[in-house]
Amino acid sequence: MATDARTKNSKVSIVFSFRNEADVLDELIDRVTVMFKGVGCPYELIFVNDNSTDASLDILMTRAKDDKSVKIINMARNFGVGECVLAGMKHATGDAMIYMDTDLQDPPEVIPELLEKWREGADLVYTRRISRDGETAFRLWATRMAYRIINAVSEVDMPVEAGDFRLLSRRAVDELLKLPEAQPYLRGMTQWIGFERAEVRYRRAPRSAGETHFPGVFSKGPVKTFVDGVTSFSMYPLYFVLYGGLFGAALGLGGLVLTALAAIVGWGCSTAAWVFFALSLWGGLMIGLGIVGLYIARIYRDVRGRPLYIIKDTYNIND
Repeated sequence: MATDARTKNSKVSIVFSFRNEADVLDELIDRVTVMFKGVGCPYELIFVNDNSTDASLDILMTRAKDDKSVKIINMARNFGVGECVLAGMKHATGDAMIYMDTDLQDPPEVIPELLEKWREGADLVYTRRISRDGETAFRLWATRMAYRIINAVSEVDMPVEAGDFRLLSRRAVDELLKLPEAQPYLRGMTQWIGFERAEVRYRRAPRSAGETHFPGVFSKGPVKTFVDGVTSFSMYPLYFVLYGGLFGAALGLGGLVLTALAAIVGWGCSTAAWVFFALSLWGGLMIGLGIVGLYIARIYRDVRGRPLYIIKDTYNIND
């Protein structure tokens, strides 16, 4: 186990969770290597391969044979970004640990600023994007709104535009790995553990090469991330269901009274009005059941006790 030293000679681990990133891996390793030559500290690059189907593994194996700082963890199947990051953290031996994407939208050249904040005493250094080049105006707006909603309902402070490009101290990593959640939302979990925090602002670059794995705002990845962010650290949706039920009960009671009065005075009520009322009631009920179902699903994943991931094999990693 590494100590929590904070000198210029302290070892730094970088964890990359990736799937099918053959187009960018060589450039990524070259830029990170140049960056660390300027920093002048020991380091390791842990690539967690989430069951890639392209040439990513071949590229990494070639680099790892000549560079022992390049380490590989191969998953048994596709488990997800958060799970792979946690697997990399478990095998990281650095005094500081950074996790980031492989697509070079988060420039490695920002890392020295993260290390400076860490050496000044921060246990969590998160990055905040001041711009996101190469993305449509609608995607930027939708992403910003999603961040604001998550932050507004969350039990912990989640800065807007702070994504998965972060540095954690050794003690922060150790505490994070103790959390038993079966559906990890790392942006919230790293904030939840506390400790001293610092912020680094940067401009997010367009993707270096290849195609994004999250092509649409409403694709599976962004929607899952949003739902995980809301349900992991907030009970507000359940309160919404409660208040909605109370409102529906009051509305139903009022409708019953009005119906009785209409019958007494001889007023009629059109079939369309009754159909509309029934559909509205059914729609509200389905929304409520859906919200409750999301929380039940989280409980189910936690209590069944399956491991977060299964590692197929490793390379250049001393277990």
